[in-house]
Parts: sequence; C-alpha cells; structure tokens
Amino acid sequence: MTSKKRKYNSLQKTETRDAWIMMAPAIIILLVIAVYPILRTFWLSLHEMVLTDPGSGYPFVGMKNYIKIFQDERALHSIGFTLKFTITTVFFELVIGFAAALIMNKAFRGKGLVRAAILIPWAIPTSVSALMWKFIYNDQYGLFNDILYKLGVIDSYKAWLSTADGSFLALVITDVWKTAPYMALLILAGLQMISEDLYEAAKIDGANVFQRFCYVTLPNVKGTVLVALLFRTLDAFRVFDLVSVMTGGANQTESVSLYAYNNLMKFLDFGYGSAMAVMIFIIVFIISLIYMKVMGNQLVE
Repeated sequence: MTSKKRKYNSLQKTETRDAWIMMAPAIIILLVIAVYPILRTFWLSLHEMVLTDPGSGYPFVGMKNYIKIFQDERALHSIGFTLKFTITTVFFELVIGFAAALIMNKAFRGKGLVRAAILIPWAIPTSVSALMWKFIYNDQYGLFNDILYKLGVIDSYKAWLSTADGSFLALVITDVWKTAPYMALLILAGLQMISEDLYEAAKIDGANVFQRFCYVTLPNVKGTVLVALLFRTLDAFRVFDLVSVMTGGANQTESVSLYAYNNLMKFLDFGYGSAMAVMIFIIVFIISLIYMKVMGNQLVE
C-alpha cells in the first residue's frame, strides 16, 4: 500500500468518524422521541395493565392482547370503518383534487387569488372544521338541511348525525372539503413540471384534449399522484380528531385510532390499548411498503 493511499484511507476514516460525531445528537434525539415510545408501547402491549385494577400486578401475557383484537367485534368494526372511510375519502379527494389542479394549471385572471383561497379549508385546524361542520349538519338550524330543503331534495330537516349512514356521509363530506385542496396543490406541483413542448408535440401529431391528458399528463404526473395518495392514505387511516369532535364514535363511526384512545384514556386498559396502537402502526407500515413498492416500479419505468 502506497503512502498516498494510506493517507487517503486515514482521511476517509477521519471524515466518517467526524460525520458520525456530528450526526450523534440527531440520532440520539430520534431514538428518544421516536424509537423509545414505539418499543415502550410494544412492551406495554405484552402485559395486562388495567390501571383500575392495580392489584393484578400487571402480569406478562404475551400475545394475548393481540389475539383479543381479532376476537373483539368492536375492534374489527373500527378497523373496517376506518378502511371504508379511508378508501372513500381518498378516492373523492383524488378526483376533486386532480380536477382542481387541472383548472388552476390554466392561465386565467386571478389565478394567484384562487390558489390562495383554495388553501383556506386545509389551513383550518381539523377540530375547528369538525365543529363548524357539526353546526352545518344540525337538524334544527343547519345550513346543509336548509340548502337541501330549498332545492327540494328533502321534504323535512334531517338529523344527519343520528344515523350510521348519515354520520358516515357527513364525515366523508367534511374530510373531502378540508383535504381535497391539499391533494390539488400536490398534483398542481407535478403538473407544472411537465414541459409545454410535450403538449405542443402532441398537438402537432393530432392528439385531442383527451389523448393529451391520457398520454402526456397522466404518465408525467403519475409519481406525484402516488406520493399524494400515500400521504393522504396514511393520514386518513389515522383519523381521530374529525370523528372525535363530530360523532364521538357514535352510530358505528368509531375509527381505530379513536378506539385505541378510548381503551387507553377512558377504560385505562394500557395493555390492550397499546396493542391497538401497535396494530395501527403495523397496518400503516404495510400500506407504506405497498406504496413504496409501487412508486419504485414507476421510477424504474
């Protein structure tokens, strides 16, 4: 080994060591605020820890709490409701968001004002939006009933939040109203990265509007759409505050996050509640892996 090569290796080792030293504080903080809570939650999930029964001694029960989830009808229903809510809201948010992004991508007077205005629903805190829409759905003085009644859609005011179907519809409308703008802005960013030369070339080849959308717009914005879908799917599956404020989980609208919270904070069953939290983490992790796999394939293509 030459003297120059030894110096190079020594310098490389020094740089690597210095890099680890500089990253150490961030890694330690990440371990404390992210990894430790996950490990602690998993440890709690392996114990029977009901704080209303301190005399039990909080024994180790292994996978008992996880088995209980699949035997608990309320837990299974909360998972089913959450999946249904996620699929429904993300679908409509994608359709509406894509349409809004296409409109905002056109040149027209006041485009900047429209872009700023469309952010307002997304900027409002979810709990505030939920409370506002709860008043809108009110069966006595709600604006939603008033509009439908004047349009002749309904013949009398309805208590939308008192039935399972009505509550689900109300939650979906509220969530789509709030987060479709977020989807629109993400997709708009992707649309603006498409070169106008591609559209001009397609026009010269005789492609109509629909063909340009299918063969130019969609292929070039596919990656952005997948990223937007990933963010919204994970966010929708973890829905908590919207359901908590609007329905409180009544009328078969209890989300899996709300059910985990109820077990932890209302029933003080830290063992089972922690198992539910770990289950949410696992489902979210699997969803992320699926999306990452799909996005990886798209990048390869």
